[in-house]
Amino acid sequence: MSNTSGRRPPGEPSESPTTTSVDNALWLLQLVGDRQALRVAEAADLLGVARSTAHRLLTALRRRGFVMQDRPNGAYRPGPALYEVGLAAVSRIDIRRVARPVLEQLREETQETVSLALLEGTTVRFVDCVESPRSVRVGNRTGVVRPAHASAVGKAILAGLSDAELDRRYPDGSLPPASTTAALTDLAGLQAELAAIRAQGYALNWEESADGVCAVAVALKDTVGQPLAGLGVAAPSSRMADAESIRAFAPAVQRGAEQVQARLRSPS
Repeated sequence: MSNTSGRRPPGEPSESPTTTSVDNALWLLQLVGDRQALRVAEAADLLGVARSTAHRLLTALRRRGFVMQDRPNGAYRPGPALYEVGLAAVSRIDIRRVARPVLEQLREETQETVSLALLEGTTVRFVDCVESPRSVRVGNRTGVVRPAHASAVGKAILAGLSDAELDRRYPDGSLPPASTTAALTDLAGLQAELAAIRAQGYALNWEESADGVCAVAVALKDTVGQPLAGLGVAAPSSRMADAESIRAFAPAVQRGAEQVQARLRSPS
């Protein structure tokens, strides 16, 4: 749906009977989703409209929660309503059915337990899992709920949210209690780790959600770049010499996430 320049495709004039304010607003949503940050001047240039028109459209989208600004006059970013629309679309697709073959493939490739999880407020719920074939393994966690900030799948999803959305989920700046002392305890620390996760493209967990368990995970994203779920590989930390050992699974998990996202775009 997007093009390399981000501009309106040739043959789609900005002002025509078939190109209404609704068309422009929808195009803006796609641009915000693709770029994750869009200023009024950029929007006007890409749409081929006056800055006042772009500002009016973005203001309307902000009122409805489809876009947000971290500060006055700042860039517009995807808002909670856009995130919820993505979740609603995926809820009509059985994400477990779509992802299951990839979970099984990842299990065969890594020989460790592979899980799929969804974000629920400040927690994650594991909705599907395939266990490692090894005798010592992380067990099936389907149905288990963990604090999002204390799990690799949770942190991978949280890293895809804006600072404003994180503030909404953690309004007092504190984090819910976790099961181990290795887990983060304050929002500032979490935000610093999420920045690192965005930069490297995956999240790690070393005995933060449960003693003796480590994991690496990647967020599954929708067509506008919003996080929908987390895909992770978990292993007994006793089998992993150190964090670098579980980190070595990151490329496989990233490939798996790309495969699930491709299947979500064209579910069969």
